[in-house]
Amino acid sequence: MVEIVPLTVDRVEEVLAIEEGVYPTPWTKQTFLDELEAPRRVYLVALVEGEAVGYGGMMLVTEEAHITTVVTRPERRRARVATRLMLELVSRAIQEGTRSLTLEVRSSNQAAQALYRRFGMAPVGVRKQYYVSEDALIMWVHGLDTPQYRARLARIAADLP
Repeated sequence: MVEIVPLTVDRVEEVLAIEEGVYPTPWTKQTFLDELEAPRRVYLVALVEGEAVGYGGMMLVTEEAHITTVVTRPERRRARVATRLMLELVSRAIQEGTRSLTLEVRSSNQAAQALYRRFGMAPVGVRKQYYVSEDALIMWVHGLDTPQYRARLARIAADLP
């Protein structure tokens, strides 16, 4: 059973351990602490039996939400942790009145791109060398405030075990 809860300062070390195990240039502890303090930020952690197995975050800017990170422990991938995190992030974005959602994703990360497409996101451009040695695909979805988009989220949620 995956539980999605707000990320708090006492869980930053666990999240940092995941970050350092996944990325060649990970965020620092201070970056996470700064993000938790910043206005209009939402950071969540996915727990299984009390252990952090993933996390995600976004910043809210007027009627737009920007996903800053969605990460799952490598051994927990394909267990729908990222889907659950995205569902909660998008739901919170909608609650905050956002109408559009964006993010950057590694151009080589086909699994993440497939997840984001499931949430209706489409590529609209490229940020050259965004990840130092790799381009990022810029993805967007609009119309988060529509009944059709809410129906999409309901279908994704219904498909979870």
